[in-house]
Amino acid sequence: MSAPQQADRPRILRASQADLEEIMAIERASFTTPWSARSIADEIGRPWSIFRVLRDSRGQLCAYLNFWVVFDELHILNLATHPAHRRRGHARRLMEYLIEKAHDSAASEVVREVRRSNEAARRLYESLGFSAVGLRPGYYNDTREDAIIYGLKITPAQP
Repeated sequence: MSAPQQADRPRILRASQADLEEIMAIERASFTTPWSARSIADEIGRPWSIFRVLRDSRGQLCAYLNFWVVFDELHILNLATHPAHRRRGHARRLMEYLIEKAHDSAASEVVREVRRSNEAARRLYESLGFSAVGLRPGYYNDTREDAIIYGLKITPAQP
């Protein structure tokens, strides 16, 4: 890939407290019950929390991903794309990043709870090889909607 094309690619970066305002704009635009700014700031600062942002070639924060490594499991806490930047593959790119990290680690599985009504998220996870492995009835406090637990088995990368 030539230098100009490389510069046009979105970049995945470690989130910082300086990103908080932009993350919160996406959070509020994406969820009926958004996380608080304090909760997001805490996640960015936790040593065990992996929080990444995706910025486009102009530096605009388009999407973010937050996950934890819990023993041999990567647990996705949050993934969101700003409504103005959806349908451009940003969430997929963040998920491919996460799956690559899972393969490079000792992880044996990636898991994520998804609202039963969130068809777009369900299609994304299924297209990446995730399958429904369980159900959490009434999981979401705001609507008492069920969460479908999606899982992806990971095979460690070969040396």
